[in-house]
Order: sequence, then C-alpha cells, then structure tokens
Amino acid sequence: MNKEHPLSLSGSCHCGAVRLSLPAVPETATRCNCSLCRRTAGIWAYYELGSVSIQGHPMNTESYVWGDRSLINFRCKTCGIATHWEPIEPKPGARHGVNLRNFEPALVASVTVRRFDGAATWKFLD
Repeated sequence: MNKEHPLSLSGSCHCGAVRLSLPAVPETATRCNCSLCRRTAGIWAYYELGSVSIQGHPMNTESYVWGDRSLINFRCKTCGIATHWEPIEPKPGARHGVNLRNFEPALVASVTVRRFDGAATWKFLD
C-alpha cells in the first residue's frame, strides 16, 4: 500500500445510489462458485453485522432470497449491482458479506481471495 495513496475503504454500486464504507481492509475475501455468486461474480468480504456503513439502503436496494432461505441478497434497484448480503435471522456474532467489486481494484488486489466450492462440497478449494 502506497502511503501517499492509501487504499480507499469507500465504494459504491455503479450509479452511486448505494454507498458502502468498510471498517477495515479485510484479511481475506471469498470467490464462490454457487449458482448465485458465479452469476454476480462477487468477491465477498465478511464483517460483523452492522459494522459496515451502507448508505442508500434499504430505499435504493432490492432483496432476493433463495436456496436455504438463510440470507437476504441485496442489489441496487437502479443499476442492478450486487452490493451485500445479510442473514435473515441475525444471531449474536452474525456477519454480513460485502461485494468488494464495488470498491477500487487496488483494494481487491491487496486482499487474498480464497476460492470456495459453494456449488458442491462447501469447502475451500485452495
């Protein structure tokens, strides 16, 4: 990381209606091959639920629930970009996922991205 140009922890969907601010650079992120993630091409970083500032949510987002119905996936209702997901029934210690594709490429490049087999084995492939 260049001290003159530190990594930005702020990002947004394509149109800017949903803005996200991370509390810290994630240590790792996940690229999943489940039927939803492979279509959105998301790279997911995980944070304690409520620790990420999400401006424009819920008024500028749409939700989608599928599969085992444990997560709510959100996207911008204007530009359609996947922004984050949250648990439907949060429990103590719950986390949410933030799509790092909404941030500058330098942030993604600074993070180890692990491959996860959400399509079959539910195991990391690396």
